[in-house]
Amino acid sequence: MDAELFPRSRREVAPGAVQVPDWLDTDRQLRLLRACREWARPPAGLRTVHTPGGGTMTARQVCLGLHWYPYGYARTVVDGDGAPVKPLPGRLAALGPEAVEAALGPEFLPSEPYDIALINFYDADARMGMHRDHDERSGAPVVSLSLGDSCVFRFGNTENRARPFTDVELRSGDLFVFGGPARFAYHGVPRVHPGTAPAALGLTGRLNITLRVSGLGPDPERIMGDSPS
Repeated sequence: MDAELFPRSRREVAPGAVQVPDWLDTDRQLRLLRACREWARPPAGLRTVHTPGGGTMTARQVCLGLHWYPYGYARTVVDGDGAPVKPLPGRLAALGPEAVEAALGPEFLPSEPYDIALINFYDADARMGMHRDHDERSGAPVVSLSLGDSCVFRFGNTENRARPFTDVELRSGDLFVFGGPARFAYHGVPRVHPGTAPAALGLTGRLNITLRVSGLGPDPERIMGDSPS
């Protein structure tokens, strides 16, 4: 928002989980948005994700570097058009360590490079249930960048999907990083606030870019992950 009585400041939601408001300025947001629109084009473009149990995720997704599917990683879009996954651009991968240092400090910087980006698009009715990001073989912090509409981001505990959890408002340009003791905490998006995106973006809906370190190294064509928990 253009003006606030109490400007937002860096917030530690839990040990190892930090929100940095307005980390991306308007110019960086616009550049990322233009890139996301290109990445979302087929082949290996934006898709609807179906779970093994027959469910459908309401947020649509495109992957870079490695393709995530429930519940593992692959070099191709095994649950879609079968095309090779698009590469992760170096300029996007470089945001990973930059964000970790800004949010958590240099002691949390991973020894391996960020090699995966999952980009989720939320329309007004999309949600994301409580889940953990545990298909990677690395405990490096997860970096989350928000573009467009604001949302309620629910950050929970490492034991289960129930309370205790904290609801955080994430706005366009916000950074959220979770690592260390919070790396495998449950989290989700119960609500998006339509019409709250900055007018300068020209975006209806919300884009969330998450950067991860796979820890997988050289791997076969298809990489199986863990079952959900």
